[in-house]
Amino acid sequence: MSEPRAVATATEEVLPGVHRWWVADERIGGVESDAYAVTDHDGRAVLIDPLPLADEPLAALGPVAAIVLTAACHQRSAWRLRRLLGAPVHLPEGSRPTAEEPDARYREGDLLPGGLRAIRTPGPEQAHYALLREGDPAVLFVADLVLRGPGGLSLVPAEYHEDPAQTRASIRRLVEEPVTAVCLAHGGPVPGDARAALRELLDREPA
Repeated sequence: MSEPRAVATATEEVLPGVHRWWVADERIGGVESDAYAVTDHDGRAVLIDPLPLADEPLAALGPVAAIVLTAACHQRSAWRLRRLLGAPVHLPEGSRPTAEEPDARYREGDLLPGGLRAIRTPGPEQAHYALLREGDPAVLFVADLVLRGPGGLSLVPAEYHEDPAQTRASIRRLVEEPVTAVCLAHGGPVPGDARAALRELLDREPA
């Protein structure tokens, strides 16, 4: 899937060292799509599932050390930004074919640039991952398992997932991670007690 036409004009720091930007994504009916950048101790940025971003706020993130994709379905602006910034793209091992070849592939448990630990979360597709930035605060970046809209959290509709039962199992696994915050790829950070909100979602949504 090509990148969205909309271009974000600013980022916001949602947690120390974590920046977010978003667009109304016409490819999926105008649903909000979110991207993130984390910075390391040297001031270098790692882009997570990047979306189009204007030149000035992109430059303000600092030198980009790497681009990490949670799944093939989140290629978004990765290849264009690789050409622009010279940053290597990391893609899950076993992903379906992508528009271009990644520079590196990762698997369960790998430690990626930006201090991101890979956690496999199949359901949307088999090679689908969450990324945990350990430390204080511990931040979990979640791709297409759930989304957040005006009514709160909901499961991504089952027709968009290869295995909805695996999706629920992946969410249950993430609930056990000791995290401070959860940042979603559709709907932004989850306010309050994110793990409790995910538990409530599983209880509320029928299997």
